[in-house]
Amino acid sequence: MRMLFSLGIVAAIAYGALALVIFIAQPGLIYYPESGRNIIAAPDYVGLAYEPVEISTTDGETLHGWFVPAPAAKGTILFFHGNAGNISHRLEYLLMFYRLGYNTFIFDYRGYGQSSGSPSESGTFLDAQAAWRYLTEAKGTPSAHIVLFGESLGGAVAAWLAMSEKPGALVLASVFTSVPDMAAKIYPFLPVRLLSRFNYNTIEYLRSVACPVFVAHSSQDDIVPFAHGQALYQAAPEPKQFLELQGGHNSGFIFMREEWIEALGRFMDTQLKQ
Repeated sequence: MRMLFSLGIVAAIAYGALALVIFIAQPGLIYYPESGRNIIAAPDYVGLAYEPVEISTTDGETLHGWFVPAPAAKGTILFFHGNAGNISHRLEYLLMFYRLGYNTFIFDYRGYGQSSGSPSESGTFLDAQAAWRYLTEAKGTPSAHIVLFGESLGGAVAAWLAMSEKPGALVLASVFTSVPDMAAKIYPFLPVRLLSRFNYNTIEYLRSVACPVFVAHSSQDDIVPFAHGQALYQAAPEPKQFLELQGGHNSGFIFMREEWIEALGRFMDTQLKQ
């Protein structure tokens, strides 16, 4: 009996220690800015002219980005990337949007690529606001001509911005419902909803969004469950569209097949003409 009691004490201590480690290590589990910090190529590598951009946030950080113009553009994509790598790893997206007839503004969050600072949840929201101001004020782009496009974690940031601004449309590619929901999937044996220091509650943001929403998700996504994409679509306001992708989280994105590109293009063209 005494031995069982001792084993129980050891197990409880180990469980508590693991919970503490998860609580402390959360920023490193959410953000991966060092997995490719260097800019490996610019848009001209894929034949696109571009303008290097530096924008300032209200708390003093400097963000690095690119503005890629398209001739006779139908609108402008404000692109929010995922939690790893930087803007130079998204050149295929820039080429896709250019071919669809859209300008693109893509930038790195604080702590990513050549942007200053360290990433945080509140910080990414300030970064999103700075990017919006650049397009609407410095570029003079009407808000109704802007499409917010977010991949993975970037979808949560884009949805947050769409609550307070009036974009022409919101596109969510392989996006989770919330960080606590994701953590509950990964660590079902821990009280992660109590431990979570991050929220990124995409599904809650969507309930306050008024613009058209396009959700794309793969049923084979190996990181963000397909059910998250389905739940986001259900929570989104009309008009909305769901596109089922194929492949894993990092191989099933929308630029991989022509029919997906055409579906996205038709949705954006239709909504921005309203």
